[in-house]
Amino acid sequence: MKTSLSWLREYVALPADLTAERLDQALNNLGMEVESIVDQAATIQGDLVVGRVLTIEELTGFKKPIRFCTVDVGREAPQEIVCGARNFAEGDLVVVILPGGELPGGFRIGARKTYGRNSNGMICSARELGISDEHDGIIVLPSGTPGADARPVVGLDDVLVEVEITPDRGYEMSVRGIARELATHFTVSYKDPAAIGISARTDNSLYDLTVDDTVGCDRFSARIVRGIDPEAKSPEWMQRRLIQSGIRAISLPVDITNYLMLEFGQPMHVFDLQRLRGGLVVRRAHPGEKLTTLDGVARVLDAEDMVICDETGPISLAAVMGGETSEWQPGTVDVLLEAAHWDPVMVGRTARRHKLFSEAAKRWERGVDPQLTLAALERAVAILVEHAGGTADERVLDLDHVAPPAAIHLPADLPTRIIGLPYTQDRTAELLTAAGCTVAGTDVVPPSWRPDLLTPIDLVEEVARLGGYNDIPSVLPPATASNGLTPSQRRRRSVGRALAENGYVEVLSYPFVAPGTADQLGLAADDPRRSAVRLTNPLSEEEPLLRTSLIGPLLGTLKRNLGRGHRDVALFEAGTVFLPHLTPAAPQPLGVDRRPTDEEWAQANAIVPEQPWHLAAVLTGDAEPSGWWGAGRAATWADAVEAARVAISAAGVRDDRVTVRAAEHAPWHPGRCAAILVDGTVVGHAGELHPAVVSALDLPKRTSVMEIDLDALPDAPIVDAVHISTFPPALIDVALVLDASVPAEEVRTALVSGAGELLESVALFDVYESAQLGEGKRSLAYKLTFRAPDRTLTSEETIAARDAAVAVTASRFGATLRGA
Repeated sequence: MKTSLSWLREYVALPADLTAERLDQALNNLGMEVESIVDQAATIQGDLVVGRVLTIEELTGFKKPIRFCTVDVGREAPQEIVCGARNFAEGDLVVVILPGGELPGGFRIGARKTYGRNSNGMICSARELGISDEHDGIIVLPSGTPGADARPVVGLDDVLVEVEITPDRGYEMSVRGIARELATHFTVSYKDPAAIGISARTDNSLYDLTVDDTVGCDRFSARIVRGIDPEAKSPEWMQRRLIQSGIRAISLPVDITNYLMLEFGQPMHVFDLQRLRGGLVVRRAHPGEKLTTLDGVARVLDAEDMVICDETGPISLAAVMGGETSEWQPGTVDVLLEAAHWDPVMVGRTARRHKLFSEAAKRWERGVDPQLTLAALERAVAILVEHAGGTADERVLDLDHVAPPAAIHLPADLPTRIIGLPYTQDRTAELLTAAGCTVAGTDVVPPSWRPDLLTPIDLVEEVARLGGYNDIPSVLPPATASNGLTPSQRRRRSVGRALAENGYVEVLSYPFVAPGTADQLGLAADDPRRSAVRLTNPLSEEEPLLRTSLIGPLLGTLKRNLGRGHRDVALFEAGTVFLPHLTPAAPQPLGVDRRPTDEEWAQANAIVPEQPWHLAAVLTGDAEPSGWWGAGRAATWADAVEAARVAISAAGVRDDRVTVRAAEHAPWHPGRCAAILVDGTVVGHAGELHPAVVSALDLPKRTSVMEIDLDALPDAPIVDAVHISTFPPALIDVALVLDASVPAEEVRTALVSGAGELLESVALFDVYESAQLGEGKRSLAYKLTFRAPDRTLTSEETIAARDAAVAVTASRFGATLRGA
């Protein structure tokens, strides 16, 4: 919200010596975040003075009319200035910036020769000074003294204030609301700009209008003015204030509605009366209806949208933006001014659905005072008739279905108990009265402009805010004994630490995905991961679903990093996925007037999706970088499998309980996908992405991922500390020739089962294929480490254990020792 200090001073008696620092502190204490406080006088550097035009010489021979002027600027000699404007004459008073000055935007002014003459300065237009969009000519002043500072004359002696308004305080998005807050803070008088008499009499026969949905629109008011001058310009003071507030001046009727939106906080709309066809109907849109809004975009409407219609159909997307067919035209002489009150929830959803975050929509979704409509129309009509003529109809249409605010019971001791400071009942009543509430004992009725005050705790917050946040002491809560991290928390931290130590970087993604994500990942039509929870009010309409897998958002993060120039990337994420429970019907909404029954509670929980904790990792590029030490190593599907092993081991599951076997599971490559099993149960998958997925997401070839369900892992057992033997190990290698179709992991398992208790570890270190081995054969070489806890093993014991291990592989897979 942008406004000027002079505008605020019209309605609140601020201290004359108010500094920017005090104003900043006051606004912050009131809960408004100050974006900037700018002294307009400082936006123009150097001498900006009033000048009187003494002579004008018309220069010829150029493509455009040029004038050579002498201007009295209060110095000994007149200034010579070349100017292209023609809307002034000799003797006129103008605004001159002298050499050495600087206009807004960093435009420096110097003495130079142009069009064959010396020009020492510039005669300024309103746009060049940044006070309006007017650029048809330079500013001609009604009065002034040559040489005097021109800033106060043209309104550049003001202070501009910009604040960020919290979503629950929509009334502060107006001069009326901010002035009221400052009056409370400084304990000074306040004049409500909306406290004006209503001259028009209520007569709903003014225009044929019907409101079909009084929930979406609980108040609709309108006035008619006929015979206005379509060429009438907005007054300079109005244009200046609109521009100071960041709104472009368009035309007098439109500027009036924007001006009153800023001053009152009441968005309005102006219709061309001659372009309306028949009566008006305010209703919900029919699904599939279309409307071309003022920005020229044809929009398909939703059943939740509110529209204003005439006989031709929708002519306005209510509370958000008008339609092309009824907008004010340059030749319009009869207008219908509308001021209504719309449902904030509806407006917020409509604005997000259509991506139309207009100034009006920003105010509506935060809440607007429903009692402002008649005052806003009265003021709008008065300004329009004053500056554009015309005749105002003495009637006002007012369909009012607004429910009065309900009283809130506030226990007398609640503010003291919650805030921690002593508040007497009188002090509480004083602060709430200053906020506009009506207080009668312990019953409080909030004002019409505060729809955020709904419960006793809201009133307590208001007491704390107006009483002064700075008065509330900062006291640390007492530190109580803690049980520490839960087992699941410790497991998650251990897993994350292990992956980070192995070169992966943790990321946090939004849990929202687009409907097309399942197609990009190549999920089958009957894949349960396609069934996702759809959000009723998503942050983005493009991503309305909750993820059923971490892979989609993680691949989006990978693609973003690749787009920033990274080539070797290894990322991981741990978080919940959402697996819906499909039910035939939604449960009845639960009230707050009583505790739900066990049956109601069970029905409500039946549709809550399961939310298991998953872990996913993705890597692409080089797993080991190249350099002067030699060539690097590209990341492969095996690295993804190893990431899963590292995570499961960090979760406390022993390696001998983990099995890896070939599998086919989207979105992995069918020949390079492994299922990860713990105690025979599949807990995840790892491998290389399917080429179609890589192509659809524009990712590098051989990109590999893994995803496991951490909640599916068994609890880590409590084990005794392992005795570390002090005796030397016995190392022996075996190379087994067997069918190439036999998985290496199954061979390793067979070796472990046959070697007995003396085996300490086994690791695959070589895979060899050759025609000498035979068709369909390969050699797998394993390094076996044997060690006894109480003695040094003899060579006979080691060879016997090796032979026992080889014998098991021979019986299971027909393996033979290579070279035997």
